[in-house]
Amino acid sequence: MKIIARISTDLPSKFGLPRQSGLVEGIEGRIVFEEEYRNPEAFRGLEDFSHIWLLWQFSEAVRDVWSPTVRPPMLGGNKRVGVFATRSPFRPNSIGLSSVKLERIEFTADKGPVLCVSGCDLMDGTPIYDIKPYLAYTDSHPDAVGGFTQSLPERKLNVDVSDELLSRVPESKRATLRAILSQDPRPSYQNDPERIYGFVYAGFEVRFAVCDGVLTVVSIDFVS
Repeated sequence: MKIIARISTDLPSKFGLPRQSGLVEGIEGRIVFEEEYRNPEAFRGLEDFSHIWLLWQFSEAVRDVWSPTVRPPMLGGNKRVGVFATRSPFRPNSIGLSSVKLERIEFTADKGPVLCVSGCDLMDGTPIYDIKPYLAYTDSHPDAVGGFTQSLPERKLNVDVSDELLSRVPESKRATLRAILSQDPRPSYQNDPERIYGFVYAGFEVRFAVCDGVLTVVSIDFVS
């Protein structure tokens, strides 16, 4: 498997990433290809598709051993299911799959064709193995059954952040930050109202606490 590209996003670590692609449409990414794959001919016709599939590496979860069962965070981390019934990064092969919106293709002088996408669930620098067009007539299954995920309540929080704190973030990033926080970035098995959590988004460290379904932002500081 050859790495053909890497994606640049505003999330440098796993914490804060949406649990699936498309959940936070405002998370943008720029896919920059390795020099070998920058031939514009390889992208001919791609601009006619609205969405693409990304096949990528769980670069922070590569390991030599694997387990046939895992503990999905969505189940509170206390119930085991088969690894192939989950999207856990801890797999025999550390491969991820995401469907993202293709906003545009930029043809640059120094980096060749760059794909600008949105709805990402990939951390900054994630290696990409392949890109394929999303085909609605075959890839979309409206009647599909979602297994154990269908019986789980929607985990969405009310976000309480002061105007003073939010003003520290560029205006173009504020709505996306709110959306990320509303998805509850915490692991499902952690529910300590006294605990302060934190992650980095768009160059800012965001710290917060959660109590009774309300996420309260306690600080936003620029990361130098």
